[in-house]
Amino acid sequence: MRKIAFSNLAAPQWTLERTLAAVGEYDYDGLELRLLDGEPIDPLSVDPGTRRAVAAMIAAAGVQLVALDTSIELGRPFEHALPAALELAVAWCAQIVRVFGGEAGATDDVARRLGPMLDRAGELGVTVALETHDDFSSAELVAELLRRVDSPSFTAVWDVHHPYRHGESPQDVVRALGTRVALVHVKDARRSGDGWELVALGEGEVPVRESLDVLRDVGYDGWLTVEWEKRWHPELAEPELALPRDGATLRRWLA
Repeated sequence: MRKIAFSNLAAPQWTLERTLAAVGEYDYDGLELRLLDGEPIDPLSVDPGTRRAVAAMIAAAGVQLVALDTSIELGRPFEHALPAALELAVAWCAQIVRVFGGEAGATDDVARRLGPMLDRAGELGVTVALETHDDFSSAELVAELLRRVDSPSFTAVWDVHHPYRHGESPQDVVRALGTRVALVHVKDARRSGDGWELVALGEGEVPVRESLDVLRDVGYDGWLTVEWEKRWHPELAEPELALPRDGATLRRWLA
């Protein structure tokens, strides 16, 4: 469990070339791609020229693209966006397409609509991974949908912050999701008024180190992604400070 990536949410002002160079510069092993030109990626809006250019840049840099992070919500129609995302992931050699659940609702309907697309994902060698986020912040709720869609191509992204906010311990998360955790988003935060303030790893109350211990105990050997959400929170520290800092902290904890 030593493969560490960062999400380019941390650096919305950087070009893709600068982002790819930072992977090696800051001692990371891979990249999670959420933004292009500072904006969230819409798989339906990426034209063929951009698709080829991004693929060429990733290949030239020799960087492993861990995941293509989309804003697709399974609670809404996804019949056009998800197939486009799968094809884009293949073009960019990404292993995972991250999706959200959106509003919790008719899981039977989601399962019915998702099934055929997971067959295609399996053919392409790509995993669709539902993040513990928004209405699906609870690992138990994610696990319920995973049970309804019993496919090896449908997995989970464990964001260590959100289940904790909903009262779930790292042990609770692993009990619920088991071996279907395909990716872990690592961040720290502390309570601030009625909300939460994102902080450097080790400066908050999210049980990140305990989460790493639990993952180690169950033999998790997937990626850990540092998610510094500067794109959504411009007041956060610049990537030149945050990425080497949190990467070094995470490697020290893993050691």
